Amino acid sequence: MLKSMVRALLKVLFRVHVEGDTNHFSLPRLLIIANHQSFLDGLILGAFLPVDPVFVVHTEVTRNWFFRLILRLSDYLAVDPTNPMAMKRVVRLIESGRPVVIFPEGGTSVDGVMHPFKGGGFVLATHSTIDVVPVTIRGSRHVLVPKTYHVKSGKVDVIIGPPISSRDLSANDLAARTYDTMMETFSKG
Repeated sequence: MLKSMVRALLKVLFRVHVEGDTNHFSLPRLLIIANHQSFLDGLILGAFLPVDPVFVVHTEVTRNWFFRLILRLSDYLAVDPTNPMAMKRVVRLIESGRPVVIFPEGGTSVDGVMHPFKGGGFVLATHSTIDVVPVTIRGSRHVLVPKTYHVKSGKVDVIIGPPISSRDLSANDLAARTYDTMMETFSKG
């Protein structure tokens, strides 16, 4: 009920449009990789993805009262990316069948460009054969002004790419393939 209300509100405010095959989200071991343009991205994904994923967030994010409030709307796992045990917890979640969302850029984009991915999420993906579903978000940077959190109306696109299996790929190859797939979609906007 809450998810559908949030989805309706976001559709009206930001004209959120989702394209791509949502059947990919029925895969048993799923890591969802998304670019990160604004702090609305998690809320948008939580409202529009056909699954209820666990969002992996940096422990720093949970120190801010505003983000803790938003995080209450979804399942999340706060991790310190420098702690190898934290990444093992993420792998266990995926192996248990819970879809997991990671924003591998290491923060929100301040210039609107999709930045190279950090390797942590991809290293954990190669520990077990899982499917990575790339999700490209376009336009959310223009609807939430950084630092001031001022919201403007606009249009946000969420593009679901084809799954990429981690089978027989190194973490670097998996990251590069995912990044290239998302950059192709991102640059079309």
